[in-house]
Amino acid sequence: MPIQSYISKHQDIVQLIYFAMILISLWGSEVVFTNNLFGEKLKHTRVNLLFIVTALPIQLFMISLVLLITVWTHQHHWGLINYLPFHKNAWVYYISLFILMDLCEYTYHVIMHKFDFLWKFHLVHHSDLKVDVSTTVREHPGETFVRTSFLMLWVFLLGPVATVLVLRQTVQTFSNIVAHTTFRLPRHINNIVGLIFITPNIHQVHHHYKLPYTDCNYGDVLSIWDRIFGTYAELEPQETVFGIDTHMEPSTNSRFINVLKIPFQKLKRM
Repeated sequence: MPIQSYISKHQDIVQLIYFAMILISLWGSEVVFTNNLFGEKLKHTRVNLLFIVTALPIQLFMISLVLLITVWTHQHHWGLINYLPFHKNAWVYYISLFILMDLCEYTYHVIMHKFDFLWKFHLVHHSDLKVDVSTTVREHPGETFVRTSFLMLWVFLLGPVATVLVLRQTVQTFSNIVAHTTFRLPRHINNIVGLIFITPNIHQVHHHYKLPYTDCNYGDVLSIWDRIFGTYAELEPQETVFGIDTHMEPSTNSRFINVLKIPFQKLKRM
């Protein structure tokens, strides 16, 4: 079976293996090259990894629906991509859809911050008091459902084929994991790379515990949207405090069940 065909039909499995390999590699690097005590880091990671157990079944089921939508849109020549000039050129097709889907993910992220009901699920991700590579998987299963539902909407509106999603998810996975590492790029390199792409330096600002920084740097892969829409911000690492100001209690944030209950409690305001 051709590799492209296998990937298209087993995107969920391929992405899971790819995700796990990068996550494990960077987690090990954080242990070796940072001052984190192994025991404390393992305890912190254990809490975040439990979210995979609750979110993975939802993710796998919803992705299968996403792939069904891609088949339907392709068969019916449906989606915005079909109205763009030169869309039959492979370069135009793939690059245009990648950029448009990244804009959609930026939009999704902003929406999760601006509506109280959705924010209650998303703040679970922000409640981590020690952001590292394991924070990537700290996603409430309720948000997993919402996120993949929005993905279904984006696919329906844009009309990408499955191979576009594979490319997009591959780059997005790598970008998201790297953005949550404890490593930071040297300032001069970040100033160059960060003009276009989200870096750990940029995303760590988004995890600062107080406004206005929590509502900045929404970008997924590309940082251009934050610059275009005025949501870009910088903050020195020594001034960055991880968490969310309404949920700074270690006793809550370090226990999986307590964190899982957060969206169903009354929303705290500071």
